[in-house]
Amino acid sequence: MDAAAARWFDASTFRALDFQVEQLLEAKGAQTVSVVIPARNEAATVADVVGQIHAELVGCGLVDELVVIDSDSTDDTALVAAGAGARVHSAQSIVTGTDPLPGKGEALWKSLFVTSGEVLVFIDADLTSWGPHFVTGLLGPLLTQQRTVLVKGFYDRLLDDQPDGPDGSPQGGRVTELCARPLLNLYWPELAAVVQPLAGEWAIRRSVLDSLSVPVGYGVEFATLTDVWSSRGLAAIAQVDLGQRGHRHQGVHDLGVMAAEILTTAMRRMPVGGQTAAPAGRLQQYSRGAPGGWIARSFPTLERPPARTVASYRTGVTCSG
Repeated sequence: MDAAAARWFDASTFRALDFQVEQLLEAKGAQTVSVVIPARNEAATVADVVGQIHAELVGCGLVDELVVIDSDSTDDTALVAAGAGARVHSAQSIVTGTDPLPGKGEALWKSLFVTSGEVLVFIDADLTSWGPHFVTGLLGPLLTQQRTVLVKGFYDRLLDDQPDGPDGSPQGGRVTELCARPLLNLYWPELAAVVQPLAGEWAIRRSVLDSLSVPVGYGVEFATLTDVWSSRGLAAIAQVDLGQRGHRHQGVHDLGVMAAEILTTAMRRMPVGGQTAAPAGRLQQYSRGAPGGWIARSFPTLERPPARTVASYRTGVTCSG
């Protein structure tokens, strides 16, 4: 692993349980916090997400705004979210001087226009196994460390088909492991120790997010991570172990579209001249059971020249002896 990435992992990886509400209230001071939940057709789960945050974190004063951005839902997402205690805005109705577009990134970008918090926490609406410690964990490094501007969450994904068993695994989703992680290893090696770069649970300072361009689709998390690294450096980023997370999983065709969006986002941000380092031929993957938490798996990087340029091809010599 890149030496800087390894040092960052040791210094900037926290646990959600490291941060308690009382500690964060003291560290918060006069700062304001907005929790934003982008949602599209999540009537079955959004009430629990909103309700727990409202009950445990709004009343005590840690969260100042609890906002749901409804992205063209055709079910009762907006009604249910409002009933659970959120202020709900339709993404289409938020006036930004631009024609409305579909997409998760669009919802997050538009949330800047209807919130006022100096710190923004984003939580997905489809969570089924989680807790308010997701919010306190993400807030922890931002409220207690002035240098931190972006915090990424990671967690055990509760999947029955993971090799680690039914209790889950800290592996990222399929788009993370097959698309985002290889891209980071090859082109942004300092970010190779970010366990789940596409996690929907993250937090950022408003003064940073409102200075970045935001992809309207699923590229928003990848873009934010690489753009913050580019403008602020690795030390400005932290990550927090949130424990376990359950959520609805998407089909392969939907994931293919997501992967295409991630690739498009990455291609726009490729370091000048291509790779920042020679291909290592090794992919770092996070595993709780491995020494130090990481395993390295090799993959081939060499290419053969065109056959017509090889002497034995031209002469017809195809075997020895």
